[in-house]
Amino acid sequence: MSRYLLLLLGWIFLGIGAVGMVLPVLPTTPFLLLAAACFMRSSERLHSWLVMHPVFGKQIADYLAGRGLRRKTKLVAIVTLWASIVASAVLFVPYPLADIALLVVAVWVTAYLLRLPTANTQRSSTGPRDDDRA
Repeated sequence: MSRYLLLLLGWIFLGIGAVGMVLPVLPTTPFLLLAAACFMRSSERLHSWLVMHPVFGKQIADYLAGRGLRRKTKLVAIVTLWASIVASAVLFVPYPLADIALLVVAVWVTAYLLRLPTANTQRSSTGPRDDDRA
């Protein structure tokens, strides 16, 4: 039963992550990482497919290999996190204790994201360049 629940959650998170690629308010990477975690525990085939995917795979592979997240990904995640937390606290949550809980979660997630390594998106200076191959 838990395998099927993880498969379902993996597909849901993947769908939300895919939507996040076109909606500027919705982050992509956290949902892709959640999908990868669900697939890793439920389907080796789907996990491999997601990590090797030409669109989604690079971010997941960098994170899983310990290289962290790209600087832009971190920035977008933190800005989106705080925008949604502040909007929720101000507009939708009328309970001060719940607002405090939201802020504590936002601080914790921000600290976690900032402590992750930042993936180097520049190509290596030791490897051949495309214009050197002619």
